[in-house]
Amino acid sequence: MGVGIRRAGESDRDFVVGLLDEAFMDDPVSGWVFPGEAYRRARHARLMGEFTDATLAEGYVDLTEDGSAAALWVEFPDAPHAEADAPPAEEGEPEDVPAQVRAAVDPDNERIEEIVRLMEDVHPADRAHAYLWMIGVRPGRQGEGLGTALMTPVLERCDREGLPAYLEASSVTSRALYERLGFVFTGTAVELPDGPSLWPMWREPQVG
Repeated sequence: MGVGIRRAGESDRDFVVGLLDEAFMDDPVSGWVFPGEAYRRARHARLMGEFTDATLAEGYVDLTEDGSAAALWVEFPDAPHAEADAPPAEEGEPEDVPAQVRAAVDPDNERIEEIVRLMEDVHPADRAHAYLWMIGVRPGRQGEGLGTALMTPVLERCDREGLPAYLEASSVTSRALYERLGFVFTGTAVELPDGPSLWPMWREPQVG
């Protein structure tokens, strides 16, 4: 039986945030960013909201029709960080995205800024690619192949268009899944201080 997938819109924003909040509540990286269950439950959804808002503005969210899983994608052009023609920011306008995310989610939590900065630092900047920012599946539906179902149409399009793809795996289980889909560990892990690791993974377009 196939999995129905639709493109989420602005009206789905709160639903997607709630789905991601539930899906990543027990993720090791979420546990590092928000140590302590009570604290995590109070603040975690705010970070998922920032990620969802950025994706809806700059990319797209694919959602299973039954609302059990979502994938957040952003497509980067060549050298996305070298926008020479972009107008300069107005005086006093903040340009530090990690600091902005921290301020929006929880100004007292340095780990929010730290993880966003670390992810920015390892993000490839020299080639166009599709970036899987996050993919979340409700805990009761994990292991049913929904993540693969969400990713497959995008990866098939990447193959047709000759576009690489990139992501960061946040667990050994997800890393193994991505390897089966053609992703390869770049060789440099993101080591969170006194916490878990993230594995940046790259996928060249598949031929044949």
